[in-house]
Amino acid sequence: MKKTLQRLLAPATFTAMCLAAVGPAMAAEAAAPVADKGDTAWMLVSTLLVLLMILPGLQLFYGGLTRSKNMLSTMTQIGAATCLAMLLWVVFGYSLAFGPDNAGMLKPYIASLDRLFLSGITPDSTVATFTEGVVIPEYVFVCFQMTFAAITVSLVLGSVVERIKLSAVLVFTTVWLTIVYLPIAHMVWASSGLFLSGLFFEMGALDFAGGTVVHINAGVSALVAALMLGKRIGYGKETMAPHSLTLTMVGAGMLWVGWFGFNAGSALEANGSAALAMINTFVATAAGALAWLAVEKIAGHKPSSLGLASGIIAGLVAVTPAAGNSGPMGAMALGVAASVLCYFAVAVLKPRLGYDDSLDAFGIHGVGGIVGAIGTGIVYAPSLGGPGPADFDMISQLGVQLAAVGTTIVWAAVGTVIAVFVAKAITGLRVNSDLEREGLDLGEHGERAYNN
Repeated sequence: MKKTLQRLLAPATFTAMCLAAVGPAMAAEAAAPVADKGDTAWMLVSTLLVLLMILPGLQLFYGGLTRSKNMLSTMTQIGAATCLAMLLWVVFGYSLAFGPDNAGMLKPYIASLDRLFLSGITPDSTVATFTEGVVIPEYVFVCFQMTFAAITVSLVLGSVVERIKLSAVLVFTTVWLTIVYLPIAHMVWASSGLFLSGLFFEMGALDFAGGTVVHINAGVSALVAALMLGKRIGYGKETMAPHSLTLTMVGAGMLWVGWFGFNAGSALEANGSAALAMINTFVATAAGALAWLAVEKIAGHKPSSLGLASGIIAGLVAVTPAAGNSGPMGAMALGVAASVLCYFAVAVLKPRLGYDDSLDAFGIHGVGGIVGAIGTGIVYAPSLGGPGPADFDMISQLGVQLAAVGTTIVWAAVGTVIAVFVAKAITGLRVNSDLEREGLDLGEHGERAYNN
């Protein structure tokens, strides 16, 4: 009987031993967070909305502001830079911005190449969000951040269109993304919730969706590039009015729609933070648009469609760093402040200094980004309706914001000088005078935007 019982119990004993051995592993696997389908769906949509901002939103907005002979050239440069940025992002950009820790002194400024060619990422890979235990697929995060890199370099081009070679744009994009965008993105956005911590993220800099990383970065780079490239032939002597404000208005509308993916998507979840970013993106933009029209009227001009479009973009730029870091009233205040100061930069400062920022990339994105980034340190206060903690120290936060803004300005300026010099050495940078007079559509692409 004893032997019979032993034979009967042996399989059960073996099974129990196996379960005891694999139990901890199974428990660990079961405890691993699973990406929520709702958050994932929202981030997929947000990524596509940011792409809409570039193609065709920014293409139409910028293209309509140029002369008709450069419409296709402007759209092609933005499209080509976007495509190149996407490929560079997959090859090494994502790794250097958001990959695992770098070693030694470089750790706060740039990540490692461990994610080169997206090595180690699978459909099952996830990254953390801002809520403990909540994750999204890493491929989705890669794509979302890829569109940010693409639109940032495309914004820079607004200052140099109508005279820069397409080949120079491609070389500039490669160098600029590598030495300017990737380090700034890492310093401001790389969080311990992903793999590591960037310099300004650890300091507590507030930049919800890209006031420093995107707008100050692009705006300052645009000014430096415009100064180095020189003025368009006939600038200040010939009329260089936008050839189609209709297309510019259409582009502005697409940018506003796409910006909800830009701002609300930066919550990385479909939650209350995304909802706050959404309402702020509505009201700051509306306030900025009306403020620009009001300033035009006060200055003795007629309220214009170009003013409305410019005010829309100024409001969007200003609220970007504050989208989830402000209450609606604070967002409205930022929209008004940015619109007034951007108008001054475009209508007063640029003519006085005489630089040729073709489409006012610095005047709106640079100035608006600075206003928004610094102002976020104010409107974050709970006493002003912001989501900051009860013990929020505004003075300390403003110091951090100023440090992030100052570093971005210097880094972008120096890096852009290097990128332009490299592009000039390889391509010559600027089209010849005959081609510039003829127009880049025919001269560079052999096409016309419109057939008479």
